[in-house]
Amino acid sequence: MSLRFAIITSLLEREATGLELTRRFDRSFGYFWPASHQQIYRELRSLLDAGLIEEKGDPARPGRGQPRVVGVTEEGVASLRRWIGELDEPRPERSSLAVRIRAAAATGELGGVEDAVRRHLAAHTATLETYREIERRDFADRLLDAEGELHHLVLRSGLANEQAWIGWCEDALELLQRLRRSE
Repeated sequence: MSLRFAIITSLLEREATGLELTRRFDRSFGYFWPASHQQIYRELRSLLDAGLIEEKGDPARPGRGQPRVVGVTEEGVASLRRWIGELDEPRPERSSLAVRIRAAAATGELGGVEDAVRRHLAAHTATLETYREIERRDFADRLLDAEGELHHLVLRSGLANEQAWIGWCEDALELLQRLRRSE
């Protein structure tokens, strides 16, 4: 997948200025498709050049120097629909932590990797709490339409992923501590 389709999807959900779009990525899309603001602005230019998005007139924002609102063109919607139906192969997740653990196995240096696992555990725990707060705020005690159900499905994937990471980190710490005791 490319950033292109994440941006088109976000703009199809709601037209936005570049700044609004970057903020939306910081609060939503970025949890499952992270991108820097520079990458987003560069892709916006490419999408405009390709005719997949266009500037929208906004009487509330007239004149030069004002933020430009962009929305998806019919060609952009058609491109997104084609992409939805394309098959792609799941890719293995890259994990510097897994490489560190393999390096610890090769060198016998367990102390440093234990600290790395603790940092990952803290980060995944914080992300899980963020996702739970989003779930409470956006999905609790509501009847959801199809769009809402699909948004919740994506969030539940993030929840499950963070829970799996937390469980794995806890198992890793237990194993590393046991191995250090047996040295």
